[in-house]
Amino acid sequence: MTSLASRQRGVALVLVMWAAVILTVVAGSFIMERRTETMVVMNSVSMARVEAAAGAGVTRAIAEAYRNDPTATDSWKRDGAPHDWSYDGIAVRVEMRDESAKIDLNTASEALLRGLLVTAGLNDDEVNHLLDAILDWRDQDPYKRPNGAEEADYRAAGLSYLPGNAPFQALEELQLVLGMRPELYRRLAPSLTVYSRQPGVNPQVASREVLLAIPGMTTEVVDDFIARREAAIAEGQPLPTLPAAGAYATGTSPVLNVRSMAQSEDGVFFSREAVALLRPVPGKPVTYVVWRESTAPPPASVTTP
Repeated sequence: MTSLASRQRGVALVLVMWAAVILTVVAGSFIMERRTETMVVMNSVSMARVEAAAGAGVTRAIAEAYRNDPTATDSWKRDGAPHDWSYDGIAVRVEMRDESAKIDLNTASEALLRGLLVTAGLNDDEVNHLLDAILDWRDQDPYKRPNGAEEADYRAAGLSYLPGNAPFQALEELQLVLGMRPELYRRLAPSLTVYSRQPGVNPQVASREVLLAIPGMTTEVVDDFIARREAAIAEGQPLPTLPAAGAYATGTSPVLNVRSMAQSEDGVFFSREAVALLRPVPGKPVTYVVWRESTAPPPASVTTP
C-alpha cells in the first residue's frame, strides 16, 4: 500500500507540475499578447502624432506663402531652405519651393528640354531621339518627328500602350516615353514638373541643373550666380537676377511644392509632400494637386529647434 500511495503521490506531483507549466505558458502568452497589443497601440499613437505634425507643417507653409512679407526676417521663402520648428513636441522640418524652379514638361520650349537632356549627360543622338519622342508624346497629332516615336513605334517595341498624344498628366508618365530609362528618369525628375505651366524657369529658386539647361548658359555664369544668390539669402538681401537667362527667365508661379518631415523622440518618422495651387476662390484658398506620404526616414534626422 505504501508503494502504491507513493506512486500515486508521484503521479499527482507530475500532474501538478504539468498543470503549472501549462498555466505558466498560458499566462506568458497572455502577457506577451497584451504587451504586443500595447506596443501596437503606442506605435499607432506615435504614427498618428507625427502624421498630424507633418500635415501641420504643410499647412504652415501655405500660410507662410500667403503671408509673403519680404520685409519680415522670420518669413519663409520659396527657395527650398529648411525650416525647423516644433509642433506639439514633435520635431518638424519644412522645405518649400516655388514650382517655377523646375522645367515644365508640357510648356517648356524644345531648346530648354534639349538643354536638360544634355546636362543629364546624353550624347547628341540620344538627345535627338528622346527629345522628339517626348515632343511626339505631348503633341496632339499622330505625325512622327524625324527622331521621334508614334503609335507604330510603340507597337513595334512590343509595348502594351500607345503614346498619349496629349499633355503629360503627371511627371511619372514620362517613364512611359519610348527610350526613357529608369536611371535617366531618376536624374531628370527633380528638375521637371507638369504644374508650373510656364515656358521658362525662375532663376532665383532654380537648381544648378535647371540653370545649366538654359541655352547658352555656362558653368562659370551659373556657379557665380548661385554663389551670389546664396550670399544674398544668408544676409537677408534681395536675390540677384540672371540676365544671361534672357527670355527663359520667369517669375514666381501660383504653384508651391512643400515637403514636411516630422520625427518623434522615439524615432517614428513621417514625411508629407504636397504640390499646392495657390489660386484662392471663395471658401477654398488652396487646391492640392499632389499629396504623397512616406515613412522612410531621410539620411539626416529631423532635429527639434
